[in-house]
Amino acid sequence: MSPRGTREGATLPLALGAVMLLLFAATLFTSPEGKLNWLLEVGPGLVGMVALALTYRRFPMTPIIYVMVFVHICILVYGGFYTYAKAPLGEWAKLTFGWSRNNYDKIGHFAFGFFPVIILREVLLRRTKLERGGWLTFILINVIFGFAALYELFEWGAALALDPAGGDAFLGSQGYVWDAQSDMLYAGIGAAVGLLVFSRLHDRAMEKLLTGSPAPA
Repeated sequence: MSPRGTREGATLPLALGAVMLLLFAATLFTSPEGKLNWLLEVGPGLVGMVALALTYRRFPMTPIIYVMVFVHICILVYGGFYTYAKAPLGEWAKLTFGWSRNNYDKIGHFAFGFFPVIILREVLLRRTKLERGGWLTFILINVIFGFAALYELFEWGAALALDPAGGDAFLGSQGYVWDAQSDMLYAGIGAAVGLLVFSRLHDRAMEKLLTGSPAPA
């Protein structure tokens, strides 16, 4: 039986959510690129936060998921505040490594696979009959590729609906013709790395959540 969310277990997600709301308030109204770009970039994170909050009572996730969502949204907020093409971290890397463009967007797309793949892994392992192994890994990585492609279509549609300057800021392609394809590739790489790094830790976290005691290392 799936565990029910408790007040004690809600301490971490509530604390992270409160910090995130403060971060939202501090960046939405002060972004040099305007509220629209901020909302477009951070919107998926907002949707994720609402979904986790609405499902907490009947389907609480492991603590590692809430931390991952928090870190992922921080990356989105940073990109939404400056736009990905102008992010200071990307500008620093561009000058330091002699790159021809600001590559902060690649961090964002890597994170698009790195963090959500663990959320998907938990949902599939707890709600379906899929078991750990090669097929689960194959399905997870391909789902991330699918979401990455869907997001590229969303970006394209949003750019067409905006004025040329706003659309270009949202896309952040910076003249790179293979930007969309490389974004999807980075998401897939992020998913593979996320599974490699976190699967064992995630298994122990799920065992503790479901049984009350951690699985042996």
